[in-house]
Amino acid sequence: MKLAIVAHAAPPPDALAHEIVERKGRGHPDSLCDALAENLSLALSRYYVERFGAVLHHNVDKALLVGGAARPAFGGGVVDEPIEITLAGRATRQFRGVTVPVDEIALQASREWLARNLRHVDAGRDFRIVPRIRETSGDLAELFARGATGGVPLANDTSFGVGYAPFDRLERAVLAVGEALAATPTRDAHPEIGDDVKILGLRSGGRLEVTVACAFVGRHVRDLDDYRAKKAAVASLAASAARKASGVDAEAVVNAADGDTPDSVYLTVTGLSAEAGDDGQVGRGNRANGLITPYRPMSLEAVAGKNPVSHTGKLYNLLAQRIARRLKDELAAVERAECWLLSRIGSPVSEPQLADVALGLAHPRALQAVRAPAEEIVREELRSSPQLWRDVLAGRWPVC
Repeated sequence: MKLAIVAHAAPPPDALAHEIVERKGRGHPDSLCDALAENLSLALSRYYVERFGAVLHHNVDKALLVGGAARPAFGGGVVDEPIEITLAGRATRQFRGVTVPVDEIALQASREWLARNLRHVDAGRDFRIVPRIRETSGDLAELFARGATGGVPLANDTSFGVGYAPFDRLERAVLAVGEALAATPTRDAHPEIGDDVKILGLRSGGRLEVTVACAFVGRHVRDLDDYRAKKAAVASLAASAARKASGVDAEAVVNAADGDTPDSVYLTVTGLSAEAGDDGQVGRGNRANGLITPYRPMSLEAVAGKNPVSHTGKLYNLLAQRIARRLKDELAAVERAECWLLSRIGSPVSEPQLADVALGLAHPRALQAVRAPAEEIVREELRSSPQLWRDVLAGRWPVC
């Protein structure tokens, strides 16, 4: 393994003139695909462990959402055509003479997640779930089994993961806006706020601008005047959350494309743009840290749905985050940290080809003093990687 610990040469995004950060909420079409793919992986993993004592090979990280058709209206509205979600990938369907009910698990797990997480839909009526999951390939199943026999999983793919810490002002603000609008007290007080909320934050100098796309639920909005009043309330909530999290001035604009007529505003039946206006796909939404950050190192890997035992496209994105956070939290001289991990298919997941760490230091001369403890943190986290799947299954390390 090549392990590099270097001083970061570039300024942090927070020191640049401008920065952009995005977050797609739980009900966004891309987020729905991610959530159902990951939920299926978790359901399959738990089934495998309960029946066979171990997670078996699977990668169900492909999903496509085709939007439905709806006629929203103030005071109500009608869904004419359900949202269709195709779940695809590979899974172990036969093991030791036992047939694994993969399609049934996919249907049940998806309906349960939708019913549990979306407040304004009928999971059975408003969604059509289409499982298209085939038997896993023989070579990958053999590689997976070889790793299980050897005690350390072997990388399922040649891929990389990245992580950084800490979040800066704009990142904290965008996360805070998403959390504020999704919080139970907010939703109880404002049932008109749908589950599809997308936030795009811009920092210019020391000022933040937050653009929010919020699907309003028609049955909780009386008319156009009521819509405008409730939209203003959402803007106030968003701006307040952004200011509190960042410590700087912030303004928020909600549903910027709205016109002046009832048919030109962002009104929905279900609180989802997927009911008629948008489609979705796994991997196009938030990265593993919950944000989309073009001014930071990012992987385009679709983390959701990959098996949590050996697919480094999932493991290394989680590990890189954890390494960066520990470096920042445990080493006093480190102000920020970035980590890149690269695997090679067939090698132990605890032995990447490269572990590359860049540290932002309070004093450049501190690098020599922090190199040894930084290396130990990296090695310690890599040694723990064969057990990371337990945290994923227990919900201690959510992917989306």
